[in-house]
Amino acid sequence: MFYELVATLFAGFAMAGVVMLLNHATRGRLPKWAMPVGAGLAMIAATIANEYAWYDRTVDAMPEGLSVIMKHENRAIYRPWSYAVPFVDRFVAVDDLTERTHPEHPNLRIVETLFMGRWAAPEKLIVLVDCATMKRAQLMDEVSFGDGGSVDGVSWIASDQDDPLIAHVCATGAGS
Repeated sequence: MFYELVATLFAGFAMAGVVMLLNHATRGRLPKWAMPVGAGLAMIAATIANEYAWYDRTVDAMPEGLSVIMKHENRAIYRPWSYAVPFVDRFVAVDDLTERTHPEHPNLRIVETLFMGRWAAPEKLIVLVDCATMKRAQLMDEVSFGDGGSVDGVSWIASDQDDPLIAHVCATGAGS
């Protein structure tokens, strides 16, 4: 966030300098409001460019083994350009390297998911996926595991194959 602020301020100062040079080249013919308007427009353009570049920068910086399974595109009335080209402001990724199964229950898979937001700290959630019944559940403190790999105290969420988490885990899992 700090670097984006610095980049935005730098864009404003740079455009103010360009307008000053143009004013000098035209021997003072530009109106006095040209410099602040030019600087303001450059700062707005830099802010918009940072918002559109956030998703690609974040995904490129992710370590090996993380797969983006869902992304949210933002449109807002105070950003009219986002109706033409929406930008991604949050997404969900699965850490494929953390997938675990039990030999006696190959259809049950545990994976870590990351919830990433534009202005939010990443949140990690451990999820249990049952590929046989197309259900998933968050693993919380109340969950217990038996010796044979059975799971107790789970609140299952029924879903179908359209659920991106279940589709990804069951398609790429160790039991497939």
